[in-house]
Amino acid sequence: MSSFRKALKSRQKNHHERSQPGFRKTMGLLEKKKDYKLRANDYHKKQNTLAALRKKALEKNPDEFYFNMISTKLEDGVHVMKKPEEEVTEEQKKVMRSQDIRYVEMKRVAEAKKIERLKGELHLLDAEGKQKNKHTFFVDSKKEVQTFDLASHLNTAPELVNRVYNRPTLHTLETKSIKGAVEPENIMKLARQRKHQYKILSQRIDREKKMFVISQKIQTRKDLQDKNKKVKVKKETQLTAAIYKFESKRKR
Repeated sequence: MSSFRKALKSRQKNHHERSQPGFRKTMGLLEKKKDYKLRANDYHKKQNTLAALRKKALEKNPDEFYFNMISTKLEDGVHVMKKPEEEVTEEQKKVMRSQDIRYVEMKRVAEAKKIERLKGELHLLDAEGKQKNKHTFFVDSKKEVQTFDLASHLNTAPELVNRVYNRPTLHTLETKSIKGAVEPENIMKLARQRKHQYKILSQRIDREKKMFVISQKIQTRKDLQDKNKKVKVKKETQLTAAIYKFESKRKR
């Protein structure tokens, strides 16, 4: 019987679902049951998701804390993840991948020597950000405080009181001749040169600091290869290396 049933099926015509009638061709393909099932499943899935979210909102505890509250910010009504602060800049990554710590330390020492030489030439006389010196004068009475004249006390011209360097006395101005640039053009030229030198010094100081940070980070990565137990005390930033506390181990 089973073989006869198979023989009958082999002679049957394949069943084809009817296509869209001719007068409904403008409406596209005729939806079949498999298409309906896909559409129905998608609809029910969305409805179930909405129901679950509605239930979650009703049962939410307003005093509950989520870490997402501090890791996101609201922009135009949309929650956006905050960008984490980069621990290593691209420049530091490039140097750390391509150079050895001995090379970085050598360049840092060379920059430090150049900085010391520039400081010796410029003396940082009127550098911006330099801490101002304080000079306190003591008098005997309040009346002397009210009549105190700084120029006469220092025995210099009133125009030179605010200068922090090269402040000659009246006797020196009367007896000595002025040496150096006197013309306004030469004075402005020297001021421009001094400003340029200060700019170079500032750039070298920044470069030396960057080299120091890179060498510290490379050394920290080498120390982490040790198998001793360690605990991170302070995480790494762009300006400082990570700080680890290693377990003290007695060497035999």
